[in-house]
Amino acid sequence: MSGLFNGLKIKLSHWPRRYTIVGLCVLAAIICYADRVNISVAAIAMQEEFGWSDTTKGYVLSSFFIGYMLFMAPSGWLANRLGGKIILGIAVLWWSIFTFLTPLAAAFGFGALIIARIAMGLGEAAMFPSAYNLYGRWVPQEERSRAVSLLVGGIPLGTLFALLTTGWIVDTYGWPMAFYAFGIGGAFWTIIWFRIAKNDPATDPKCPEPEKKMLISSTYVPNSEKDIPWKFFLKSKAIWALFINHFCSNWILYMLLAWLPSYFRTQHGLSIMNAGLYSAAPYLSMLIFGNLGGYFADYLLHKKVSLTFIRKAMQVSGLIGSAIFLILVKDVNNASIAMGLMCGALGFSALMWSGFVPNHLDIAPRYADVLMGITNTAGTLPGIIGVTVTGWLVETTGSFSSAFILCAIINVIGAIVWILFSTAERIID
Repeated sequence: MSGLFNGLKIKLSHWPRRYTIVGLCVLAAIICYADRVNISVAAIAMQEEFGWSDTTKGYVLSSFFIGYMLFMAPSGWLANRLGGKIILGIAVLWWSIFTFLTPLAAAFGFGALIIARIAMGLGEAAMFPSAYNLYGRWVPQEERSRAVSLLVGGIPLGTLFALLTTGWIVDTYGWPMAFYAFGIGGAFWTIIWFRIAKNDPATDPKCPEPEKKMLISSTYVPNSEKDIPWKFFLKSKAIWALFINHFCSNWILYMLLAWLPSYFRTQHGLSIMNAGLYSAAPYLSMLIFGNLGGYFADYLLHKKVSLTFIRKAMQVSGLIGSAIFLILVKDVNNASIAMGLMCGALGFSALMWSGFVPNHLDIAPRYADVLMGITNTAGTLPGIIGVTVTGWLVETTGSFSSAFILCAIINVIGAIVWILFSTAERIID
């Protein structure tokens, strides 16, 4: 038996330290989206209890993104100055508290619920800028497509978990319990994070010397002494292409995160639990496609294919492919067929994880955290505009067809901009 444990100890000693940091960041992203998405299922029961219209429910679902947008750029600046460890740790604790307080806020009234959702958004705004700060220090270029795909893979994983469990929790214990359980989970992650994580390999005593030397020589550590080149960001065509594509790419994500369970509930007559289950399958497709795309992108880079070509091909394939599936699903009346087409739409959209998502690290590695904060401000607008407009379109037209067509048009616009103006060449040191 002692030999078994000695062997395990030897194997663990060869586990790269950067994998631990990446793994904890991925877990934070899973918690982030689980806490964000559970309301899309719980809101069905909340709508019935409080008598909300679809437009009112749209306000509740979209209010989160007001706080998310307001703190996105500041959180990137704070991560650049103070380091990703402390900002991410505080952020997870903050949004977990407001997740837990959501039922109490709803009991006080509609206004209090909106305030709680906005406050929760303020915390989640720091998730990806903080992670990008850490990735800039811990992940070498040849591993970035895979590492970023794993991080963004937290979106469908967290969504899957929320969709598969929230419906059961609501049916069994009532909708408030979904928020209590998820909030406690984030608090436990915070304890682990502050005990284990470090800002960079240079100051981490648990990082082996060979790995430490490799990372210090191959990554670009954000320099808190230098001023942020705001004017350069505003003048760069490549950054504007990234800005616009973050908006276009997130439209389908946030529209379906908020409304997919309601789509299956109202358009196909499923129960709350089954609406959550049918909504989960497309996110499994998203997870599979996204990670396969990340490995394929790094494989192409290993084969000396131009990184700019890789980013363009993955992004455009994701935008156009998902647009085609949205057009196909708009008039479908069978729940199983609709689920299959949604699997295609979200599966193709995940190819963008190897398109615009790692492009921040490509073009401005020292300022990827700040740049993520800037572009994700644009990427948050669909959470406010898209989610609200979808609710209005559904209430006005009585179906989701027009919402799907609008999303497909936005995808095509993003693809055109990306083809014309994007690059993966480093544009600033």
